[in-house]
Amino acid sequence: MNRLIAEAKRSDQEIGRLRRLFYTTVGAIRIGLVRAVSWMSPGRDGSRRWQRRKVAPSEILKRVRRLELRLRRLVSEMFLGAYESIFKGQGLEFEEVREYQAGDDVRNIDWNVSARMARLFVKKFRHERELRVFLVVDVSPSLEFGSQGIKKSDLSAELAAALILAAVRSNDRVGLVLFTDRVEKFIPPKKGMSQAHRLIREILFCEPAGTGTDLVPALDLLRRFARRKRSIIFILTDLHAKGYEASLKKLAHRHDVLVILLRDRREKSLAPLGLVRLMDLETGEERWLDLRSPSLGERWQQFIEAEWRQREGLLTQWRIDYAEVVPGESPLVPLMELFRKREYRLRSGR
Repeated sequence: MNRLIAEAKRSDQEIGRLRRLFYTTVGAIRIGLVRAVSWMSPGRDGSRRWQRRKVAPSEILKRVRRLELRLRRLVSEMFLGAYESIFKGQGLEFEEVREYQAGDDVRNIDWNVSARMARLFVKKFRHERELRVFLVVDVSPSLEFGSQGIKKSDLSAELAAALILAAVRSNDRVGLVLFTDRVEKFIPPKKGMSQAHRLIREILFCEPAGTGTDLVPALDLLRRFARRKRSIIFILTDLHAKGYEASLKKLAHRHDVLVILLRDRREKSLAPLGLVRLMDLETGEERWLDLRSPSLGERWQQFIEAEWRQREGLLTQWRIDYAEVVPGESPLVPLMELFRKREYRLRSGR
């Protein structure tokens, strides 16, 4: 035990190994007293706790509807309006004619109707909907961590459900890719509330076979499937993966990609917690670290900030809009900020 602690203090390389270590089982030793701490908490809708047993269809439907009801106000007010204004159709289709008003574009005047009615009328158009939207949702074990009363997986499910409902209510086709270190589930895009309920059900009750995180199979699958038509792609992940840069860049070159990063507060800062046992949720590796000194926390903070700056630079370079969402905080603000950034970039032509 003492040897492990000494090694952790001496080697800065431990910071790199901490990247995928989450605090599922924690023992804090202070002043000779042992205090058991658990930062893991069940999901607010309870979905993940029933992964290992068979769930009755009626129970599944009940939980899907419960989540939909909780999100209905969010989706029907600000969120839906922002979604529809930012994600517009690929063309215009004629809707009706109305009487000319000061400021109307004279190019839209319908001269035939105006001649018959002896006053000016203009054509009114609306954006064609039926966009094709994909949600790429990370369901790897690292999403099962949470220190603020809600796990990253539960927050991800709520965000994905809100986007699915907004897309369906805007008459868009929406599909789903669930991934770990492989593609766990792929559902082609369709319209309608039955499709929305199916996608939400798959997210809530997915039992992944993979034990790691690899974005490449999911990105390459979408690149092959959606190669003929430009699509909107939301990626929800904690981005604990490597080697995805080339695939993400190729996908963003052809499609409109937005990334929602899920990060717990404890992944950004290590407080002085005493002697802590950490366990990697993806590999099962356990390690003891002495966090009584703030020096390790400071090095961790520097590592995380440097990694984030590098990631931020790549996403900006590839014109990928992104937002960071933290469990325990309102997801509406970062999502609306994500939409605002995208609107600004499109208007400025950047």
